[in-house]
Amino acid sequence: MLSYPDALTVSPKPPLNKDLAVPGSKSLTNRAFVVAALADGVSTLRGGLIAEDSEVMIAALKNLGFTLDISADSYTVHGQGGKIPAPKANLDLRLSGTSIRFLTAMVALGQGTYILDGNERMRERPIQDLLTSLEHLGVKTGTQFETGCPPVIVEATGLEGGETSIAGDRSSQYLSALLMAAPYAKSVVTINVTGELQSKPFIDMTLKLMKDFGVEVARDGYATFTIKPAVYRALDYLVEGDAMAAGYFWAAAALTGGRIKVTNIGSESIQGDKRLANVLEHMGCQVNWTATTCEVIGPEAGKLRGGMFDLNDMPDQAQTLAVLGLFADSPVRINNVWNMRIKETDRLAAVHTELKKFGAEVEEGHDYLIIHPLKTYAGKVEVDTYGDHRMAMAFALAGLRLPGVTIKDPSCVAKTFPEFFDVLESL
Repeated sequence: MLSYPDALTVSPKPPLNKDLAVPGSKSLTNRAFVVAALADGVSTLRGGLIAEDSEVMIAALKNLGFTLDISADSYTVHGQGGKIPAPKANLDLRLSGTSIRFLTAMVALGQGTYILDGNERMRERPIQDLLTSLEHLGVKTGTQFETGCPPVIVEATGLEGGETSIAGDRSSQYLSALLMAAPYAKSVVTINVTGELQSKPFIDMTLKLMKDFGVEVARDGYATFTIKPAVYRALDYLVEGDAMAAGYFWAAAALTGGRIKVTNIGSESIQGDKRLANVLEHMGCQVNWTATTCEVIGPEAGKLRGGMFDLNDMPDQAQTLAVLGLFADSPVRINNVWNMRIKETDRLAAVHTELKKFGAEVEEGHDYLIIHPLKTYAGKVEVDTYGDHRMAMAFALAGLRLPGVTIKDPSCVAKTFPEFFDVLESL
């Protein structure tokens, strides 16, 4: 892993002109690890993410008794056909939300006691909705400090099956976790979603991955999912590039009036976050798609249009769009992103605070932000990142246009994109 100084200043750039590939999708990599470990046989995952979040998942799976072989360009996962080899484990998932949620459901298939914990911020992130859903399927669960947040304790005797419900208005990862474990229940599992489901494309991603590994799920839209007992088959699986990572570079093209082509994300991608390119098109960019690539060409001098954008299906792109709002010709309103408050930090509050440092007028509501175009700039800003990789990467974009933008704790990008600042500088 690369390391960076305690603070790093980003230099303004002329119009960019670059083709590049982004790291493998974190969302797909960690889902594929879970499904491959549950599969019957040996799977090879090619193009997967190499970063802290994937390292956390690998370490946890090894702690649970799974065998994984790691090479420069692939992961080999020895699936156990739905069994959890270790009868007990203490798992440190640091700040990896996908890991703790997916593994909480996965270890319910075991026989024994499993404790899942993380860092200080992870102990503030709610997980009770998932635990309650698992209890309705016959799993004994709890949280060590009775806060509804980690450390999580799962006393597993297998997943009985039956009917359960999950709230959709907090995190789609709860539903994805249940879906991936459900084929190994002792009977049919029916999952009812209550409330408005957040981030629907991530559920589509989960279902597509399950289908690729041989398990299909019956569904009624996003309201009800029915999973019959089944077994994942081992697979040679190619992980797409990360659409969230691609978004930073598409935005860089938009800001500088340049051109960036991402060569491993295209129109056939199953990731909902690719829609940021369409948002950029509404803001004045030219977007050119092929099945496997996406090229964004920014307007002359980066003169972007404002507008109103619902980002419920891709809240991880909201910070990037908020920074673009500084340079638009009219306000940018980002709607329907309440669950940003329970991410690595309260991202709505953090974005508001840091944008104000630039001198921008920003309005923060329960589930929205309004960013007014920047009128005057003091000439120097130190951006706090709150240990949040996406705060660091999104606010670095402002430095492509404004001198004196310094990112504090830039090494937090190791969570999903350790080489981010080196790649940005290479542009």
